[in-house]
This record gives sequence, structure tokens and C-alpha cells, in this order.
Amino acid sequence: MNKMTNKTWKSRALQGTAALALAAGTHAAWAVNDLIGGPARNQVDLHPSVTRIGAEVQGLHQFMLVICLVIFIAVFGVMFYSIIKHRKSVGHKSANFHESVAVEIAWTIVPFAIVVVMGLMATKTVVAMKDTSNADLTIKTTGYQWKWGYDYLKGEGEGIGFLSSLDVAQRNMSDAGKPAGDDYLLKVDNPLVVPVNKKIRIITTANDVIHSWMVPAFAVKQDAIPGFVRDTWFRAEKTGDFYGQCVELCGKEHAYMPIHVKVLSAEDYTKWVEAKKKEMAAKADDPSKVWTLEALAERGAKVYAANCAVCHRPDGKGAGPIKPLDGAAVVLDADKTKQIGVLLNGQNNGTMPAWKGLSDTEIAAVITYTKNNWSNKTGQIVQPAEVVAARK
Repeated sequence: MNKMTNKTWKSRALQGTAALALAAGTHAAWAVNDLIGGPARNQVDLHPSVTRIGAEVQGLHQFMLVICLVIFIAVFGVMFYSIIKHRKSVGHKSANFHESVAVEIAWTIVPFAIVVVMGLMATKTVVAMKDTSNADLTIKTTGYQWKWGYDYLKGEGEGIGFLSSLDVAQRNMSDAGKPAGDDYLLKVDNPLVVPVNKKIRIITTANDVIHSWMVPAFAVKQDAIPGFVRDTWFRAEKTGDFYGQCVELCGKEHAYMPIHVKVLSAEDYTKWVEAKKKEMAAKADDPSKVWTLEALAERGAKVYAANCAVCHRPDGKGAGPIKPLDGAAVVLDADKTKQIGVLLNGQNNGTMPAWKGLSDTEIAAVITYTKNNWSNKTGQIVQPAEVVAARK
């Protein structure tokens, strides 16, 4: 009996050890490190700031915490002192008294003075946060479901424009339930690039629903509202990579709408601008060019993978409320303008967002791809000129 008991105990001990080892291995697999310019492990304070405004905000935050702590200690100290020292068990009796004018004046003036001091300190910073004048660089930031569009409107890099989406590999990791890397769900395909020590004005708006552009290291948060133009600014004092996210609940893909800002030295920024303009010139297509079906479909496959596959899936089957494109009536319809209209204007109250940010050739290519892929073998082709006509 004892031998059997010992064997059972040893067996259970081994099982327990194996379970602990498995748990430890799982924890190690999920462990992450601090992300420089982004979130940190066990973070309890604001992000380390790289802007003067951010430093002021952090100072205000700490000052307000001290005031709250002092008030907390004073109020609860008096309360507990009174409870302990004036309890009935030590012979104290309740007193009968009426209001005290002096006390009422004190508890009116003291809080008022505290609020005035807090307000004066905060006003200087808030006013500075709203002063977007004399910017060295102006960038329009447009929120889409679910990505960001950046257009350089004024300053070095004027004319550059691109979309910034969650890196495809990051989304695949999320779908597989296998997160990896310190920048999980923060890596994008095209980061916003700005020069160091330059005043950057950010103009925000949105194409569909309310979004919000926030980078904690810059102490910047500005809502992007459809039909409205709002602005904010920052001046990064250090080079590096800084991360944020859309902080307005904007739909089912809200968690997949990160922000990545790359701050470069003046020399490196100039090199980036030159390279980006060359890249844009190489990608620029003549909308009057007539394409073959095979060439457009090949181009459309890349556009679909980068922009459409997240919702409609690579196999075109859709998921949940997202309608499939494989066998869809609008895709099979001989009237090509219907599908062009969907991409240009969106539908279903923004469930399908508008894709006006894509070029005429890209829209023509992705429509041609969907019309001739999976079970859709329509043989139809959409030329860029047809998209140009539909935009008018």
C-alpha cells in the first residue's frame, strides 16, 4: 500500500513539474520587453516625453497628483483622528453645535485658491498646445476604417502622400493567436516620417467615422472627425521611432489601426524625401494607358492583398458582416460602374469604406482582379480611364 502511495505521489509530482515547466515556457513565449518610443512593461506613469509640451504635461500631472495626495492625507487624517480620539468608548460625548462662519469661509477659499493655481499652471500649457502657427511642416492626417492617410501639404516633402496600414504579418499573427515581438500590433507598412527639432503641424480629419490620432511620447491627441478639420502640433527633440494608436472606438478593426512616427535627422529626412518622391514618380501611372487583363489582374492582386484581404479574406469569402466578393452580384454585374462606385464612395454606412485614396490605376486593377479571380471568371476589365470618368 505504501509502495503504491509513493508511486502515485511521484507520478503526480512529475505531472505537476511538467505542468509548471509548460506554464513557464508559455510565459516565456509571451514575454515582451519595453518598446522604445512605445509601451513599457509594468508601466504606471506617462510615456517618457520627447517634446517640451510633453515634459510640461508630465510636470502638471505630477503636480496635480501631489495636490491630490496632500488633500487626501489631510482630509482622511483629520477624519480618522476624530474617529479614534473622540470615540464613545474612551468617554467622549457627542457635541451639539451649529455652523461655523470661519470654517465655511476657509473651506470655500482654500479649494478655490487651489483650483485657481491649478488652472493658471495648466492654461499656459494648454494655450501652447493649441498654437499651430509658424509650422515648418504641415501634414494632413486622414482616418480611414482602418488605416491612416498622410499628405504633406507644406514644407519639405510637399506633395508626398501615402497610406499607413498595420503590417500584414502583424495581422496574420493576431488571426493565428500567436503574438510575437515588442512592436506587436504597432508595426505599419509606411510610417509617418518627420525631421527632428522642427515644428510639425498635424491637420486631422476622417473619411468615415470619428478616429483619434495620438502619440503619447509627443503628448499629442487630436480627434479626426468627418467633415471637420482640426489641428495640433509637436516638435520632437530626439530621433527614433515613436508609436501610438487610434484612441477613438472606430469599429471592429479599431485595435488594428496603429500609428508609427519615425523622427529623422535633417540630413536623413532630406534623403527620405528625395527617395519617396522618386518612388512616387515610379509608381505614378498614366490614367489614359490601356492595360491588358493579365497585367491589371497581376497589379490588382497586390492592391487586394495590401488593402482588401484583411476584411474580405484572401479567398474572397468574407467573414461575419463582411460580404464575400467571390460570387458577389456587384462583382459579377456587367455594369462595371456599380463596383467602381462602391470603391469610390463606400456603402452600408461606412461598413465598406471609400477608397478614394487609391490611384485610378489601383482601383481599376483591384476591380479587374476581383472580377476574374476565385470563381468569378467574368472576363471583364476595368481601365483607369473609366475610374477617372467616375470620379467626376
